[in-house]
Amino acid sequence: MPIPGNLLTTAMAVMPHTDVDRALNTALSLDIPFWPQLPRLNYHEDMYVQAGEHFPGIVLDLENRTLKFSMEKFMEELGDVMNRFDSPEIFDISKTFSAVYHRFLEMDFSDRPAIRGQLEGPISFGFNVVDENDRPILFDDTVRPFLFEFMARRVNVQLGRLKEKNANAFMYIDEPGLQFLFSAMSGYGDVKARSDLEQFFSMVDRPRGIHLCGNPDWDFLLNLDMDILSLDLYTNHEVFASYAPAIKRFLGKGGVLSWGIVPSNVEPFEKESLESLESMLEETWEKLLGKGIDREELLARSLISPATCCLVNPDIEKTVESAFALTRKLSARLREKYRLA
Repeated sequence: MPIPGNLLTTAMAVMPHTDVDRALNTALSLDIPFWPQLPRLNYHEDMYVQAGEHFPGIVLDLENRTLKFSMEKFMEELGDVMNRFDSPEIFDISKTFSAVYHRFLEMDFSDRPAIRGQLEGPISFGFNVVDENDRPILFDDTVRPFLFEFMARRVNVQLGRLKEKNANAFMYIDEPGLQFLFSAMSGYGDVKARSDLEQFFSMVDRPRGIHLCGNPDWDFLLNLDMDILSLDLYTNHEVFASYAPAIKRFLGKGGVLSWGIVPSNVEPFEKESLESLESMLEETWEKLLGKGIDREELLARSLISPATCCLVNPDIEKTVESAFALTRKLSARLREKYRLA
């Protein structure tokens, strides 16, 4: 399968580092490496800012670390962007907007089972970026269709570059905003979101999937046409196991689950151990096996990862790097236990 499983390791991209080499080496310590996003280094590295590069109407204030939108500026810039829509450069990430991406692309990944990239998803971007009236641009019927097509092209350009380095490259669409879809206050409901995401994925090359750390409607996500779902199982292990029918369908279609089980925040990390996390993960699996999911298929289509990104630890990189190390240990222990190659 293009996305390997067998309990190999990967992680989310946002990291607290300000040392580029240290961040990159940490990412490279996992089986499936990725290029880190480093918002503490500078504001260009923020995941929303990176996704907004070249998007018409964006008003970026580096000094105050704000990203907003101007409809007047959008209309002024739209024509020029449309004239360059067949140019990959407008959709790629420049060296200014990532200190790591282009260095990552210079490396040799021929011996890796896969590599991974990421981009902030259109729903989360559209929720987070607001216009002059503090209205999310996702609610604008003029901007929203363009937003989805623009982000789809961004995903495809990055994936194409990554596939040149490793044929099994795949992409995470980071969508933390999906957990808010089911709030009556969102102003953008799940029916419209499903339609928009189906259209979005129809424009996005495979392999592709969603990463989020929240607790959305898992049925909604597992029934989207995607190849991998990365989730925070540590926080959501009790509720996620109750979606066994949807999980079984997802695995049956060839889907891969990245089980975010190792906490990267200081307090929960310090209270857990290799044994406790192994027990939590296997208890979740046993519940699913008891509901008809095949063990061999489940393990073959599973990755192990930290539970979340973390930018707020007082020790900055230390606990995050320890979480990566514990993720590797847990993977090795489980792979030996289940005799996975």
